[in-house]
Amino acid sequence: MRTYETENYKFNQHKQCEFFPCHKGMEAEKFNCLFCYCPLYMLGNQCSGNFKVTNGIKDCSGCIKPHDEGSYDFIMSKMTMVIQKGSSFIKNIDKL
Repeated sequence: MRTYETENYKFNQHKQCEFFPCHKGMEAEKFNCLFCYCPLYMLGNQCSGNFKVTNGIKDCSGCIKPHDEGSYDFIMSKMTMVIQKGSSFIKNIDKL
């Protein structure tokens, strides 16, 4: 296992983005853009984020979970579930 002297890889900010910050409710200086598109969307109601369902569509516009402090560790803690869900999708393709 690799060890790193810093944890700078866990935070990225793109202040020139025309949508920055794309979610309200956080200090701009702490806003993490690393997961611009949340990799947990596919987990549905198991993502642990603050979403709502509007007309049958998951709406994450009120969720800051992938952008707040600790977001990297939180996202990575759920990646096993994402991988399992993706793997089950691949297995089901073989049955088509």
